[in-house]
Amino acid sequence: PTRPDERVLHDVSFEVKKGERVAIIGPSGSGKSTVMQLLLRFYDPQAGEILVDDLAITKVDPRALRARVSFVPQDSTVFGASIAENIRYGNPDASDAQMHAAAEQAIVDQFVMQWPEAYDTRIGERGITLSGGQRQRVGIARAVMQSPALLLADEPTSSLDPKSSVEIMALLQRIGQERAIPVIVNMHDVELAKRFADRIVGM
Repeated sequence: PTRPDERVLHDVSFEVKKGERVAIIGPSGSGKSTVMQLLLRFYDPQAGEILVDDLAITKVDPRALRARVSFVPQDSTVFGASIAENIRYGNPDASDAQMHAAAEQAIVDQFVMQWPEAYDTRIGERGITLSGGQRQRVGIARAVMQSPALLLADEPTSSLDPKSSVEIMALLQRIGQERAIPVIVNMHDVELAKRFADRIVGM
């Protein structure tokens, strides 16, 4: 916004099909995050258009668009509440059964059910009691709670160790397959992208 005459993206064009997993790779500053921000309609393109189900997103209420798109950031924000409450932020009206189903799909139940208070466990400010991989799983469960038509992840493994990175990418891959939704992930790791993606877009 502060440099309206400077283009971030030039001649970027690609299509993502239902159930397809696409990795966007490139160095810092190449425009990967801008693609995410455009898809979430934080900005509108100055030229060209973005279509979802053949409808230009500039013609859609941003709230209606974002209700159908789930976003997993680099480091999922968690709050000083219980695991259940953190997951429910994705859909405050969800039933216990829906919350548990989302937690199971994001493999949160694997570590939560080992704790005495299970889903009622309070995790401290900013999730201080959780590892980075556990925080990301909670964030993914929250995203799943929205029943999205599109799942976006912006470098979700950037702060994780290699083992956790592989687990998170495999998790996103499985969710896309099970729900038959497109998954678009920004990342730096080309080898991990090759393992995860049906297609790689280089920026």
